[in-house]
Amino acid sequence: MEGNSSLKIGKKAFITSVVILAVLMALAGVLVYTIPSGQYDRVIENGREVLVPDSFTLIDKPDYPVWRVLTAPFEVLVSDDAATVIVIIAFIIIVGGVFALLEKSGILNQLLTNIVGRFAGRKYKLLAMITAVFMVFGSSFGLFEELVVLVPLAIALAYSLKWDSFVGLGCTVLAACFGFSATTLNPFTLATAQSIAVLPLYSGLWFRAIVLVLSYLILITFLTKYAKKIENEPKKSLCFGIDGDLRLKYDSILNLDLEATNERAMLAFYITLGIMGGFIVLSMFISALSGVLLPVIAVIFLIGSVVAAILSQKLKNVGKTLVNGMTSTLPGSILILMAMSVKLIIENGQVMDTILNYAAGYISQSSPFVSVLLIYALVLVLNFFIGSGSAKAFLIMPLLAPLCDLIGITRQTAVTAFCLGDGLTNVLYPTNAMLMITLGLTVISYPKWFKFTIKLQIVYAIFSCAVLLAAQYIGLGPF
Repeated sequence: MEGNSSLKIGKKAFITSVVILAVLMALAGVLVYTIPSGQYDRVIENGREVLVPDSFTLIDKPDYPVWRVLTAPFEVLVSDDAATVIVIIAFIIIVGGVFALLEKSGILNQLLTNIVGRFAGRKYKLLAMITAVFMVFGSSFGLFEELVVLVPLAIALAYSLKWDSFVGLGCTVLAACFGFSATTLNPFTLATAQSIAVLPLYSGLWFRAIVLVLSYLILITFLTKYAKKIENEPKKSLCFGIDGDLRLKYDSILNLDLEATNERAMLAFYITLGIMGGFIVLSMFISALSGVLLPVIAVIFLIGSVVAAILSQKLKNVGKTLVNGMTSTLPGSILILMAMSVKLIIENGQVMDTILNYAAGYISQSSPFVSVLLIYALVLVLNFFIGSGSAKAFLIMPLLAPLCDLIGITRQTAVTAFCLGDGLTNVLYPTNAMLMITLGLTVISYPKWFKFTIKLQIVYAIFSCAVLLAAQYIGLGPF
């Protein structure tokens, strides 16, 4: 197979993302210089730093020169988040190299041919199945970054079925994040928040299961409607005209005269996917594994794909193809560093606790029904700066839990508000590093993604508010 890998950072999408993130970095700098600095006391509980309620005090502004706003992306590499950032960057680079191997060895085309042939005439059933699987992964296992390895495959599959990149991202990235919001067993958000709120672990599951089913119906209705629209009229695709190469490569894959890929190569790749799935399931029951799941998945994916590519006997230089693929995704590291720097700027300016204190004051003075919506809004705001669900839980749940007791909101309702707010904006805010790099690997710029998802986001936000009002009305418990 000739030609470059289709998985590479688009120049226009990259420039657009850099500009957007630069503006957000500047806005973070403005907040640092306009909002008073303050801090809550913190204690270590079970190895994690937890905020102490009623301990807020204003402090002197830290010495934070303007030029450090510009150097923040570099400072990320020596911050507390350095290990996480480096792992994510390495993961994305590996995905780029592996995808190049799969394309040029013929494994990807063979995989798509097998799937499209098997589901011919049942494509929308396939779409529903993929969406459900990714939602369950997000809801049950708390997976998002780990699923990025499958996103390029889903996009290629979408074009093979005469859809587009938006459908491929919708049934994977959107589905995983909707699952995050409608969480049922997520160990990183739900379990952490309930533990801090001293609630029985995974209590209220019946209510969350209903929310998950309704969330799935909202998403699959949206995706099916869009997919049918562009299938009937391709020009209505939001990326029509900029994805010509991808359409040519995958749109008529069943009509391509492809030499069957070595069966041993396909078996090796299927075994690789199976091992990855096995580790994902095990991570739910083995806490030590969940903390290193991302690099483990990356190593398995890399080794398995290299073996499969060698067995295919269609690549003369596996190493060169791997390196070229990795190089094509290298600019994505810049997007990750810039996205993570927004949080670092706010932390260095020590204004996050001040924002929390202001929010707690407004919440405490409102009626219970208004307060639960304000909690939801607070999480939406915090998610702009702090992408990690568990980090946000340790930051705000110690503050919210006793506050809820005073204003007549059950702690279970507050946890529900936290989870609904945490998942939704993972696919909305450009400060989410994984969203920006995922978009960077497609032809889709952030403005186009925003246009595609904003109506769905608004619908889901309204739905979330209705869910929270219902939870408050029934006194979702046990307390």
